[in-house]
Formats: sequence, structure tokens, C-alpha cells
Amino acid sequence: MKHHSEIKSIAIILLKKEKLLTLTLGITIIGSILFSVFPPLVLKKIVNCFSSGQAVLLSLALTYFALIIFVGIFDAAKEVMITKYGQKITHEVRSVMYKKLSRLPSGYFIDHEAGTITSRMVNDVDTIDALFSNGIISMIVDSGKVLAIIIVIFSLSTGLGFIILFITPILFLLTRYFQKRMLKAQLENRIAIGKVNNHVPETIKNIRMIHSFAKENYMEKKYDSYIEGSYHALEKSNFCDSIYSPIIVFISAIVISILMVFSSMGGEMQTFFGMDLGSAVAIIAYVGKVFDPLESIGMEIQNIQSALAGIKRINEFLHEPEKNAQEETMNITAFTNSSESDIRFDQVDFSYSNLVPVVEYLSFQVSSGEMVTFVGRTGAGKSTVFRLILGMYEPQKGSITICGNKASLIPDKLKRKLFGYVEQSFPMVLGTIAQQISLFDPSISDEQIIEAAKLVGMHEHILALEKGYETMANMNLFSQGQFQLLSIARAVVAEPKIMLLDEITANLDSSTEQAVVAALLRASKNRTVLSISHRMYEQTTKGKLITL
Repeated sequence: MKHHSEIKSIAIILLKKEKLLTLTLGITIIGSILFSVFPPLVLKKIVNCFSSGQAVLLSLALTYFALIIFVGIFDAAKEVMITKYGQKITHEVRSVMYKKLSRLPSGYFIDHEAGTITSRMVNDVDTIDALFSNGIISMIVDSGKVLAIIIVIFSLSTGLGFIILFITPILFLLTRYFQKRMLKAQLENRIAIGKVNNHVPETIKNIRMIHSFAKENYMEKKYDSYIEGSYHALEKSNFCDSIYSPIIVFISAIVISILMVFSSMGGEMQTFFGMDLGSAVAIIAYVGKVFDPLESIGMEIQNIQSALAGIKRINEFLHEPEKNAQEETMNITAFTNSSESDIRFDQVDFSYSNLVPVVEYLSFQVSSGEMVTFVGRTGAGKSTVFRLILGMYEPQKGSITICGNKASLIPDKLKRKLFGYVEQSFPMVLGTIAQQISLFDPSISDEQIIEAAKLVGMHEHILALEKGYETMANMNLFSQGQFQLLSIARAVVAEPKIMLLDEITANLDSSTEQAVVAALLRASKNRTVLSISHRMYEQTTKGKLITL
């Protein structure tokens, strides 16, 4: 499938959906192009009236000023419409991407960092706004202005028309050359500044080691080289910027001089280049108007090129494999009403990206209500087993069933009723303390939240806060151990059948660990418990070990 097919489809849908906006945008574009052409033509008539000794009609003067006003109105309206259109299409693209998120398998969020996903949602989508607002649409407007001006110049002076037609591509190439040089210099400057910003904190962080090995001069020279690189990059950019405008003014002056010289000649040259005084004034105005849109077109092409990379990344995201459609056909009611919560691994092989197997020929069964602890060296696959149970990945060989159902086909909306997962750290979401426990699940009542907090011993601590359960969460509210208790409350609030405990006491001191283990024992009552921590196994008489 072509890279731009998804964005193209979204744009077509928006065109059909926003017919009035599209029509208004088209009108403002046409108006902006036409009204930019007319004022010099009216000025031509006014100048000819003066040169011939005729009185300038008031209506002619008012027409000229009205056209100037309309130029400003249509230009402003065009910018507003382009901005609105850009906002509409970015909103549509983000909506499609957010819907796509809900259809992605859990494994996608393991393989892709949150920052990468956020970058696609924010930065890459913003390039689409730039593509339409400062790219395609603006380029259509500026190209239309250039074409209209060339046509008018041809009507006023055929000779000058051919000259403008000849130098226009040269001016465009010259503009692109300077733009590329400036963009390259700006990129070099950003890289150099990035090195400076990284060098300073690294120097402060490792200052003792630098002193110990007498590397002060080396670090100073590196810092100077980065600063010098930034200086030279800025110097290149400023040089290109400073000479571009004089070159354009010089070329404009040369064109007008050629026109005047040939116009003063007799014979065929005067016929080919000749014009009256009003036409000369109008043409001078038009020649000046040609260069601005040409410069803008160069930048718009650059914006389009930059946006294509973002569009490619968005389309790659939209083409990511989705969850198996069989999830929707599972009998959810029968599944939730089942009193069993057995787990079966049958000859399971699994590896990440088809590399060395993490687990191989793994078979075991956990009966409903049983307590199991997984042991093994680092990298043996303990956490991977949990991810397979949660259906985040599907094994390359063998089968994994939960309550008789294939683990990877269990719907996400059902998993919280089935699994309570407690990690080593507490992943905070933006919201209140109550929302940290409920995770914005509307099916969880305030009473359930309070009962979960009481179960882990956090109810009194939360009530002691200024707004109680409605206090906005931040990392300064509780200790690490208390956040771990909050994580247990989050896991049990939906009353799951199976508890998964992943090294939850690894980073706790002994006294805090005892409180957390005690809370876990209360939370695990009458549930199937799978743990990667020896503490649960050591502090209870029941349970078995599975070595990986």
C-alpha cells in the first residue's frame, strides 16, 4: 500500500464532511490570488490619468483603496481557513490513531516505548498540519499568484513577460539553494547546541573523575569545539540570509533596467518592450511581487518534504497488526461466570523477534486457588511467562489457556476482572488518588475503591490528605512502600480471580516489606496467586515452586 494512502483517505473524507469549509477555503484562495493582481492595474490607470493631465476620478481612487483593503481581508481569511482546515485534518488523523490504539495487541505497547507512541501522536501529526497549512495549500496559493502575475505582465509587455518567464526558474533554483544552505547550517547549529547542553551536565556529574584523571583541559577543549561549531554554523546561516535579499533586489533592478532600455529603443524593440508610464509603474510593482511567493514556495516544498517522513511513520502505525478478531466472538458472560481460574502451559516455545528462545518446551498447570512461585536465574523468562499469561504475546509453539480459553484471545475489557497485576514500581497516571486505584474504570464504584484501600491498609493515609481520595496524585504524597500498597489496591479493586506478583518486594526495606507482604496475603485470599518473589512462598505454608 502506498505510504500516503491513509492520510489521503482521511483528507477525502474530510472534504466530503466539511463541504462548507472546503468551499470557503476555495473562495478565499481564489480571492487572495485575484485581488493581489488587480491593485497595480488600477494604479496604472491612475498614473496614466496624471501623466496625460486628466483629473483622477474619485471612484478610481476609491476602487484602488478598496482593492488594497480586500487584498488584506482575503489574505487574512485565507490564513484563518487554512488554519481551521489544518486543525480539522489533524483532529481527524488523531481520532483515527486513537481508535487504532484500542485495537492494537498488548505486545505492541511492550515493544514500543511510550515516548515513541506519543511522538507519533503529537509531533508526526503536527507535520500534517504543516503539510496542509504551510505546505500544499500555501504552495497552491503562491503558485497561483506567480502564474497570475506572469500572465498580467505578458499582457502589459510581451518582452518583459518572456524575461520573467526565463528568470523565474532561475530565481526559484537560487532560492532553494540558499534555503538548503541555511537549513543545513541551522541543523549543524542545533547539533552543536545539543552537544553543549549534554556536555555541561555530564561535566558537572563526573567532576570528581575529571579532577582525578586531570582531564580538565580535555573537557575545556571539547566544550570550546562545540561552541565554535555552533558559531560557524550560525555564521553560515547569517551569511546566506544577508546576501540573499540584496541578490534578489539586484536581479529585480536589472530586469527593470533592461525593460527601460529596450522600451526607449525604436522600431520593433519599442513595440516588443514598449509601454506607457502607467504600465511601467504597474510592472515595477509586479516584478517586486514575483519574488515573495517564489521564496515562499521554496520553504513550502521544504515543509512538504519534512512532512512526508511524519506521514510515513503515521501510516506505518496505522498498518500495525491488530488484535485477533476472534476476541469479539468469545462468550464473555460464560467466561466471567466461571468459578474456575486454572492456567495451562502445554509445550510452549517463545522468543522475542524470533531470536534465542526465552522459554522452551514449557509445560505446567496451576489449579484454581493454588499459590505458585516461579524461580530461576535472571533472564530465565519469569516475567515473560507473566506476559504470556496476560496475552501480551502469543507463543511460537504450544498453547496457553486460561479457564479453558486461549490466553491471547481474552478481550482486554475482561482482563481486569480476571487478572490483578502488581509490578515492582507504581506506574502513576494523571489523576486523583481514587483514579489511581480505579484507572478511570466507570464500572468500579467509590465503595470498591475504599474497600480496596482498606484491604491494603492505605485508607487512613489517604483520608489524612487535604482532599482525601480526590487529592491529585504526585510522587511526593507517599513513600515507595505506600505506593506499592496502592498498586496492590489497584490490582484487587476489580476483584480478579488471578493475582500476578512480579518481584514486588525487590526494592523495599525489611519493615516496609513485611507490611506489603501482609497486604498481599490479605489480597490473595481465595485467589489463584502466581509470584516471582520468594517472600510469598516463604511466609505461607502452602504453594509450590516452578523452576525456569
